[in-house]
Amino acid sequence: MFKEPEKGDKDVNIERTEQALETQPEIIAAACPFCNTMMTDGIKNKEKEAVIQVMDVAELIANAEDL
Repeated sequence: MFKEPEKGDKDVNIERTEQALETQPEIIAAACPFCNTMMTDGIKNKEKEAVIQVMDVAELIANAEDL
């Protein structure tokens, strides 16, 4: 989780965030802490944290009545 990016055109979290953003989500759900961190960092990089939430699947289920 805390290693330098490997060689390539862009970091994997940015690539995955861009793919997720293509669907125009309001919420991105992740099932593991590593993926949650990657997506949260990607959303911050794209300056979308004010309009898109990144949530753990368990958190999403727990808050289902509130959404």
